[in-house]
Amino acid sequence: MPPILDTTVPVLVLKMGRYAIHHGTLGIIRSLGALGVDVYAVVEDRFIPSAMSRYLKRAFILDTLGAEDGYLAELSAISSQLGRRAILVPTDDYAAAYIAEHADALEKRFIFPRVAYDLPRKLANKREMHCLCKSIGVPCPDAAVPDSLDEVHAFVERAKFPVVLKAADAQLLPAGARSTSIARTPKELLELYQRASTTGGSNFILQEYIPFEAAEDWIYHGYVNPQTGCFVGFTGQKLRSYPAFAGPTTLGVSVPNAALERQTEKLLKAVGYAGIMDLDYRLDKRDGQYKLLDFNPRIGANFRMFENRDGIDVVRALHLDLTGRPVSSSAPVYGRKFIVESHDFFGSIAYMRQGTLTASGWWQSLKGRKELAWFRWNDPLPAIVLGFRLMFRVIDRALRHLLAGVHPATHRPETTAHSDPSEASITAGSLRNL
Repeated sequence: MPPILDTTVPVLVLKMGRYAIHHGTLGIIRSLGALGVDVYAVVEDRFIPSAMSRYLKRAFILDTLGAEDGYLAELSAISSQLGRRAILVPTDDYAAAYIAEHADALEKRFIFPRVAYDLPRKLANKREMHCLCKSIGVPCPDAAVPDSLDEVHAFVERAKFPVVLKAADAQLLPAGARSTSIARTPKELLELYQRASTTGGSNFILQEYIPFEAAEDWIYHGYVNPQTGCFVGFTGQKLRSYPAFAGPTTLGVSVPNAALERQTEKLLKAVGYAGIMDLDYRLDKRDGQYKLLDFNPRIGANFRMFENRDGIDVVRALHLDLTGRPVSSSAPVYGRKFIVESHDFFGSIAYMRQGTLTASGWWQSLKGRKELAWFRWNDPLPAIVLGFRLMFRVIDRALRHLLAGVHPATHRPETTAHSDPSEASITAGSLRNL
């Protein structure tokens, strides 16, 4: 039986990036809206798939790209239209950081967990996160944070190749810039760094490469509030991604992992975190350590992979806790699969071409208890609009190719956010197993 929520308290889903195709927003709308909560969302245009959901009360259209200037006034205007305080649920790192940095002004009109004003921005930044992990003893990939070409040369002398070059904050990159690349030789690394530093300054880290055959990808989603003592946590495994081996999750399954739970609880207590979080880990089988890749200080797009036996996911836990209601601590439902059907099909084809997936294996992977990211029989419109949007995107790229004589891959696509909106800037090709 699903939990009983306080339906007098609405929710505003907040974004500060431009990513029209985001199944996480739709998951929030459905999860809370189906239980009678009024859910509102900030969107960038009228034809966002999630804005077509029958469970969305209203969409507020704002130019979310680079929206920080004047955003407080915009949010105040939305609050006035709602006529009551709403719970804020950020769907990207910038929105999470903005809420923390403007908490004193926002809490007069909205409800959200309070954290140190600079914590979300630090956690989302890969340079800051690496240094923090080292200081508190949380395993992470070996990395260097060079501020000059001389420091890159010093790193080359001791590094084992291949090496990953990764933007510390992908949202600071100019349009079209690649956020993650792999260098297989010292020469390639120096060339990549020199090219990247002309556009991103020192916004890069150098990270060890954990080969696919020696790794497993794991996920931790949870909600914590030290003030109330509420703690809900889930662990799961990433089975497929798109692009294959390199992109966001397209198929995942909830799996118990007590060691990862203990490691994450230690981290959350050490940093004093409060709110929903989405963490990506890679198990390095060579040393048996779960190494933290990303700490997303907000809800993850695949949060509906996880639910406990009382029907509580992380966004329901947030709503219950912030409205003063008890949050069940019953056991998670293990074996629950989550499929991003719009991308998993194409990702599966790539896995088959690589020889790591068979047709029968693909079919078997779809069996069992599962939830689809987009399609639902009682709420079909978002999936239909998604189909049209993707079709128009393909047509647009084809026309650009014909008229300009430029290969479609050189055009930067509209961002499609999965577990992290910034991940959409990762391009496939040589990025297998990052």
